[in-house]
Amino acid sequence: MTASQHTIAGRVLTMPVEIRKATQHMAMFSVDADAAQHLIDYSGLQVCRYLPGRAIAVLTFMHYLDGDLDQYREFNTSFMLNPPGSTASGPRALQSAGAFTHHMPVDQPFTLEAGSKIWGYPKVMADFTVRGGRQFGFDCRVDGQLVVGMEFKRGLPVRLTPRHQAQRSYSYRDGATCETAFEYTLDGVRTRLGGVRVRLGDHPYAKELASLGLPKRALMSSSADHVQMTFGDAQEIS
Repeated sequence: MTASQHTIAGRVLTMPVEIRKATQHMAMFSVDADAAQHLIDYSGLQVCRYLPGRAIAVLTFMHYLDGDLDQYREFNTSFMLNPPGSTASGPRALQSAGAFTHHMPVDQPFTLEAGSKIWGYPKVMADFTVRGGRQFGFDCRVDGQLVVGMEFKRGLPVRLTPRHQAQRSYSYRDGATCETAFEYTLDGVRTRLGGVRVRLGDHPYAKELASLGLPKRALMSSSADHVQMTFGDAQEIS
């Protein structure tokens, strides 16, 4: 079977798209399930109610260092949700849950066009200020307005060998909900309970995060020094 191809800004991308190296900082929050559902109702999907009245929101900062989409930074707001047709609930439902991408600001135009056209990800242009040292932090601004600032405390190493996983990502494009299968490997992972401070700005995205009860204590936060990923084509499911 011939691999599918996409032409973006005059360049041909052959699927699957590969990310050979990236770093990641992520925090998971327990939020009101009805508030989360309200934000993603347009998708036709249902958040995973892992506890009565509770859902999981995930805020992730990625720095892509080597990959088919070039170097760029990204902030991702996603929600854990049930696969289409599933009404599962409870903690075990998270084992089969996918992730719906609701916000995805990036700082480079090539990945914005590729992400929007190929997968339907809601990418918009943003500016990032990154702070290194013993405590990693960043600010994300869209149209000059602060969306979010996050400060991560250093976690403890959790595994000595890389972890390879497969997951499904969901997005919404031109009136259709799409599913994308992707695989990733994490190495150099550190994690801790809580461990992140969140500041919200005045951008409309920030007001949506506030509707979830943020800023608040995270369930957990983590970082990964070396992330590898492959993404297939998006498939329309509705």
